[in-house]
Amino acid sequence: MDMVSDTGMKAESYPCRMVTSEEVAHYHEFGWVQLKSFIDPAMISTLLAKAKGIMGEDGDSNPSYGIDQPYFNAQAAAGLADPAVRPLIEKIGRNAKALMARKADIGVRYYSDFFAPKLPSAKKTKNMGNGPTSFHQDYITFAVDRSGGMTFWIPLEAYGPEAGTMSFLNKSHRLGVLGNYTSYGGHDIRDVFPELRDCEESPQINYALGDITVHSHLTVHGAGKNLLDRPRWAYLVLPQPADAVWNGAPPEAFDPTGMKAYQPFSDERFPILAK
Repeated sequence: MDMVSDTGMKAESYPCRMVTSEEVAHYHEFGWVQLKSFIDPAMISTLLAKAKGIMGEDGDSNPSYGIDQPYFNAQAAAGLADPAVRPLIEKIGRNAKALMARKADIGVRYYSDFFAPKLPSAKKTKNMGNGPTSFHQDYITFAVDRSGGMTFWIPLEAYGPEAGTMSFLNKSHRLGVLGNYTSYGGHDIRDVFPELRDCEESPQINYALGDITVHSHLTVHGAGKNLLDRPRWAYLVLPQPADAVWNGAPPEAFDPTGMKAYQPFSDERFPILAK
């Protein structure tokens, strides 16, 4: 189910626009939303050039990031330190606060940003990341003590299902925490949690240039193989509620050295994007 919005990109919205009330409602109802014409194409071109500069044209020339899984080949982006990209991350923070829609005035904190090309399935690759993305939930891998986090999934070219775009299990975010994807013993999450069979699966998303999707870290999602002869480039930004803390579990998204469990994240390392 695609969320359709005719909101066009305006000069004053650079590098991205703000979400509409209809999009916020869709996110809360289904656990995800497609934001059409969300990011200025010039910003997307900037991001794609940076990704290729780090990872190569093949999306496979970076060192392994240490987690072997078929979903994508990840590379830290460090966008906060980049004056060309930081304005986008900051405005994403404002959009994340609108989507969280907390009744209390809770802000949004930066958590991570990274490039995530899904490599072509028909090619032998140096790094992992050229397979399908099994249906899974993100929440448990991020080692935070509360829900509310989300992923802004930004394709860096126009893509359809042949590129291995995502689909979502509608309303699955209402079922709570469903474990780590590595604990299913190779089984489909819908077999491990049969109640997910009652959640309608959305079609794989078609993204025009500038379209993105946002999904809650409690929303179950997956993707097919990339059948193209080139990478399916994506850039991900992950905001969390400003009051979230590290729960002490081993995180996949940051190095906890020097941190203490159940203490606030450092504002310097994980800055507040929206108050």
